[in-house]
Amino acid sequence: MKTILIASDHAGFGLKEKLKPYLVKIGLRVKDLGAHSGQRSDYPIFAYNLAKEIARGKNKRGILICKSGIGNSIVANRVSSVRAALCYNAKAARLSREHNDSNVLVLGSAFVNEKQAKIILSAWLNTRFKAGRHQRRLNLLKRIEKDLRRAKS
Repeated sequence: MKTILIASDHAGFGLKEKLKPYLVKIGLRVKDLGAHSGQRSDYPIFAYNLAKEIARGKNKRGILICKSGIGNSIVANRVSSVRAALCYNAKAARLSREHNDSNVLVLGSAFVNEKQAKIILSAWLNTRFKAGRHQRRLNLLKRIEKDLRRAKS
């Protein structure tokens, strides 16, 4: 059974809690990295913790949820080898996997309801990376990440 990571802030907590049983139902083990209540919290903490776990490679995919999804996307994409995709529909989710091999799906609870989120999630989980010309572009991203790391040292 594959494990998927999930995290949210207070604004995404309700949607996160609704998606967890769905993920289990479709055969995934869920590792919840917080928030563990709807009490006000800071999205950067949860997004960074999930992104670090993905970057370490033990877990291949994760889901982040906040109100708009924008903050989580910004944080997660600062972590090397994380390709977080903010998706408000199934087509964007499919393309994020096919073309970008996204490994973190970001949802905005203010823009997608539970039903829409399940459709988006299903598309994202069931779409494979196409490679080909898209692999060339991912390789360019890896070179950029490497250059940025060198520039910092």
